Amino acid sequence: MTSHRPEQPTPDYVAGHDLLRDKVVVVTAAAGAGIGAAVVRRALEEGAQAVVFSDTHARRLAEAEQTLAAEFGARRVRQAVCDVTDEAQVGALLDLADEFGGVDIMINNAGLGGTASVLEMTDEQWLKVLDITLTGTFRCVRAAGQRFVAGGKKGVIVNNASVIGWRAQEGQAHYAAAKAGVMALTRCSAIDLAPHGIRVNAVSPSLAMHPFLAKVTSDDLLAELKQREAFGRAAEPWEVAYVMVMLASDYTSYMTGEVVAVSSQQA
Repeated sequence: MTSHRPEQPTPDYVAGHDLLRDKVVVVTAAAGAGIGAAVVRRALEEGAQAVVFSDTHARRLAEAEQTLAAEFGARRVRQAVCDVTDEAQVGALLDLADEFGGVDIMINNAGLGGTASVLEMTDEQWLKVLDITLTGTFRCVRAAGQRFVAGGKKGVIVNNASVIGWRAQEGQAHYAAAKAGVMALTRCSAIDLAPHGIRVNAVSPSLAMHPFLAKVTSDDLLAELKQREAFGRAAEPWEVAYVMVMLASDYTSYMTGEVVAVSSQQA
């Protein structure tokens, strides 16, 4: 039986170092307070020329744009409603980046979870999670890759996977299959795009705390999940964003096809 692990304090937030200076970044599922929103903020702090971000919630997007524009300047932020199950909407999102010279970095954060045993899971539940989490990521990888190649850019793609793609968890067959698929998509698309100088990597977070997760997860389960972490706590969304931005930066110029665990889970 695992002994109780005391919760370690959250570290101080680290200042930006211009890792994405002059880059045009596109981020999906980035309204609110989760990982996507943390990536948008971090990209701006790291000197991005502009960040174009999306979600399916128009009101939250507008509020996020207003807040970020006041802090970083209206010229550096754009938002659009985008459902990654719709190829035309993905294309329209990337069109916004053309205002700044075209996308340089594509960060695919959109995903959908849920809990259901395979004994009761419906085709609709399975297909919805797969369409958003895996096929949606594929649509974004394909669209960004095509634009990189057409523009002669050595662009970067960063996908968001999950440790659940590596391990079993009750009620998560659809989400685990989708995230394992994101890992495989990352590795194979990296090989396809390498001849064009385009890099594709992914992060695999374990537990990142944000209001939506707290709303849909019981206190008992959250406590159990925290105990699986060496630090006895969940990651802050910005701790995952740090790694995604690092993978998007020139500091990882030799890395492609890799899935980096952002986790303190024990082997």
